[in-house]
Amino acid sequence: MSSTSENQSFVVGSRVRAYVSQQDLKLSDETLEAINRRVHEMIDRAIERTRANKRLTIRPHDL
Repeated sequence: MSSTSENQSFVVGSRVRAYVSQQDLKLSDETLEAINRRVHEMIDRAIERTRANKRLTIRPHDL
């Protein structure tokens, strides 16, 4: 991962919090950061798999 992408968030915190709140639970800031890291990891793995298969389009099965 590049340092630029590490600082970029793909997770909308307010929406995640709202979803969790509907379950009568709270969400820590650290949890949002962990969710964002997981999303980054998923995307990075999908990129690697797509390139390994010599494609230019990430598909659902790459996740």
